[in-house]
Amino acid sequence: MCRPAGGEAGKRGRPNLCPSQLRNHAPVFLLFALLPALTIGPLHAQDRTADELQRSRLRLDSIRVERQRLQAQQDQLEGQVKDVNAELRNIERQRETTNRIVNEIETQIAGLTTQLGRVSAELALAEDNLDEKRAVLERRLIEIYKRGTMYTFQALLAAESFGDLLARYKYLYLTSRQDQALMHDVETLGARVRRQRNDLLGIRTTLGSTRADRETELRRYAELAAARERRLAQLHRSGRQTGERLSALERDEARLNDLLAALERARRNAVTPGGPAVPGGLTTEDIGKLDWPVNGRVVYNFGRTTLPSGGVVRWNGIGIAAAEGTPVKAVENGRVELVQRLGTYGLTVVVQHGNGYRSLYMQLQDASVTVGQDVARAQVIGSVGGANSEQGPHLHFEIRGENSIALDPSDWLRRRR
Repeated sequence: MCRPAGGEAGKRGRPNLCPSQLRNHAPVFLLFALLPALTIGPLHAQDRTADELQRSRLRLDSIRVERQRLQAQQDQLEGQVKDVNAELRNIERQRETTNRIVNEIETQIAGLTTQLGRVSAELALAEDNLDEKRAVLERRLIEIYKRGTMYTFQALLAAESFGDLLARYKYLYLTSRQDQALMHDVETLGARVRRQRNDLLGIRTTLGSTRADRETELRRYAELAAARERRLAQLHRSGRQTGERLSALERDEARLNDLLAALERARRNAVTPGGPAVPGGLTTEDIGKLDWPVNGRVVYNFGRTTLPSGGVVRWNGIGIAAAEGTPVKAVENGRVELVQRLGTYGLTVVVQHGNGYRSLYMQLQDASVTVGQDVARAQVIGSVGGANSEQGPHLHFEIRGENSIALDPSDWLRRRR
């Protein structure tokens, strides 16, 4: 199946058809070239009938082209579940990387746990040795205290000979060295215990931080899995929304075209010499001179646009944002032909301006005119609605030419300063 393509053709709003479609639609595109000649100047009734039939085929062909394009867009959205494999593979690679990070963190936790056990054992042994050394030191200090400060001199003076004096001095010297060594051992073991306690505290802090990192990475892993599921669900949902919008477009566009065709037939049958004329008389001379039906920001323009769901549709008019309840005014003198709700278009008022021209006011909250009523330029015909639409409160405004051909309203309305 041939799909619509971008490029210059897409920018000008022309459908991009394959050769077989061009052969099937050759009469249709020939009518596009003849359209200016068909809408200017009087035509005989027989010629008008033939032209109306041809233009009806033109409208049907245009709708079919639009449907094909929307179906192609739907296929693209549904196909994105496969086309998005690159994105999903990227997510999977992130998950694999996260998994490797978690494994590395687990290895670090195991190593830190082993180190924690070893340092704890060494600390326990050092504390035991310190307790033993302190106990010995305590006994020595008690003995020294009991002997008093003059013990050394007494021991030396009690010697019976010079040899006994040397022996006593050696004994006192060795005892002093042992006491100094004991003090040194106690100080060394105390410093070692303090250092190992600090190491143990650092290991526990690092272990806690590493476990927190592991929890963060595990949450990241779960978030990546959830992101993948959300992406797939979003693509499926967009495909369904595009399909629903396609169906609504086909249904409401067909219904509107049928109503406009019926109104045009009724108008032609009602035209009799000397009969009451429709007030107004819109012509191409009014291009760029019509007042705006409501003041506001244009939320979408005539032609193709992308929906929030991702689909692409073709608007036959413009959307003008305005507060709900804002008065909507007729752009020209005319006669009300239709006041009716039309599906996604909402409450619709159609005003005929003669010469086959009509203005359409849609998404109304209410209408203040009735069918068959003559209205004057700037007369209020209703108020803005559309609060529940995707664009919020706004007026959908169209201008249809002869045989209900949709014309760009921006060309007919006054330029804003």
